[in-house]
Amino acid sequence: MGFPTSGSMGSGVTGTPISRRQMRFLVAVVAVLTFGTVLTALNVYELHNLTREHWIKDHVNGEAVAEARGMSHYSRPVAWVRGSNKGSGYLTHVTNVFKRLGYDLADDGDDWDVLWSHNYPFKELKQMMTHLKPDQRVNHFPGSGFITNKVNLAVSALPYVPKAFRMPAEKPQLLEFAKENPNIMFVQKSNNHRGIKIEKLDALNLGVEGSFVQEFVHNPLLIDGYKFDIGVYTIITSVQPLRVYIFEGDILYRFCPEKYHPFDPNIPDKYVVGDDYLPTWKVPSLKEYYKDFGFGMKRSFDAWLRAQDKDPEVVWDSVRDAIRNVFYGKEADLIQATSHYPRPSNFFEMMRFDFVIDDQLKVHLMEANMSPNLSSAHFKENRLLYEQVLYNLFSLVGVGRYLHSSSLASQSPDEYEMQVAAKDVVVFPDHCATNCQGGTSACNRVECQLCLPCLSKEQLADLSRAYLEHQQRGACRRVVPQPINPDHAHTAANMSNLTPENTLMTEWFRGQCLSDKIFCS
Repeated sequence: MGFPTSGSMGSGVTGTPISRRQMRFLVAVVAVLTFGTVLTALNVYELHNLTREHWIKDHVNGEAVAEARGMSHYSRPVAWVRGSNKGSGYLTHVTNVFKRLGYDLADDGDDWDVLWSHNYPFKELKQMMTHLKPDQRVNHFPGSGFITNKVNLAVSALPYVPKAFRMPAEKPQLLEFAKENPNIMFVQKSNNHRGIKIEKLDALNLGVEGSFVQEFVHNPLLIDGYKFDIGVYTIITSVQPLRVYIFEGDILYRFCPEKYHPFDPNIPDKYVVGDDYLPTWKVPSLKEYYKDFGFGMKRSFDAWLRAQDKDPEVVWDSVRDAIRNVFYGKEADLIQATSHYPRPSNFFEMMRFDFVIDDQLKVHLMEANMSPNLSSAHFKENRLLYEQVLYNLFSLVGVGRYLHSSSLASQSPDEYEMQVAAKDVVVFPDHCATNCQGGTSACNRVECQLCLPCLSKEQLADLSRAYLEHQQRGACRRVVPQPINPDHAHTAANMSNLTPENTLMTEWFRGQCLSDKIFCS
């Protein structure tokens, strides 16, 4: 059998004719090859679609995630770091920490998981803030200005805040107070907190709107002759019920560049901490601890204070109490402001509370700063402090967990339960089993409200968040609810002034403390 000849159907180049049987065989082979090629293409296309769907599905509720990020972003969460003049570097450490935690950075606000806004976002982004997705997080709480507004805090009459009077509305009260306390000195301040100078009362402009006149702390604690303030990084994770933490990994110390004595009110560098402050590592008595032995600012200060036969815990107990009082005092305002948004769980906030310590170790709260300075451009040694604050903050609020998905949402209920389940949250097992049987009727009793059958879905979710915060807190320590003395954990705390929500949360921590002492503080 030869090859068919050319020039006619069924003929080859040699001129030998091909049989019908051979023709049918060749047609069948071509058909099989064609079908195989088409099938392979379809399989490749289907595999492409399956791969694509793998990255854009959120399996918690079976809902598809918006595809606005583009294919290159499906495997990583997105942070939107928002602020004016970002090129100046004041947000460098924020972006660095987000990148190290596996985030992509958004160029705009189209699609993101975490918004870090240097400015208060609830006016400029009002529409966006009222339509947040369940797993989006924002670094401010609505109403946080009730705390960080310097005038509001100064005239709040809260414990630890030096006496202050709003101008010009409270001018008569100021004059009466000055008359009764002729030796007290005063400073006049405003929200921008610039140009502070001690003046005699008759030299102050008591008609300036938006300002306040405040008692001056005249006997500050000095180290090597320098006055200083301390900045305590404070984190709010919930407002109803309140949960507040402070970062105890370190504290920011800032010293006035000139020695306090001989005192001269005409030289503000003696008593006002400015941008060009004296850092810890240039204060002789602290330099040895900080530079030679590698301690942080807080532990260097604590060691120095103990060397003066003074107990640093006196200071830190007062600092925690001062912060606690501020949040309880402003709680109603925070709840009211947050009530205008669908989910309070979308928000968290980090502030810096600034204190002055006097020579009797009494602490005085001077202000609370929204979006505190986190730039180490002036003092490069502060880089570590700022990045540790951010890392611990993100871990505490669940933003800095190890992420292997396209968003902050758990990929399944099983994944979430792996982190925290109902068995981890429930407390008082002996009491619940003995005294709280009987269904709904038992839940009407106050002592049964933390038993599992009596917890609402919302309460169980909030207690789960509190449990995870505790597991993820790193160097952060709780100040609200107040830590519990493990030796007295069986005794109910004095909660007569707490809201029902805060009472329940405090009791929950007491119940956890009874089982595991790490929950006591």
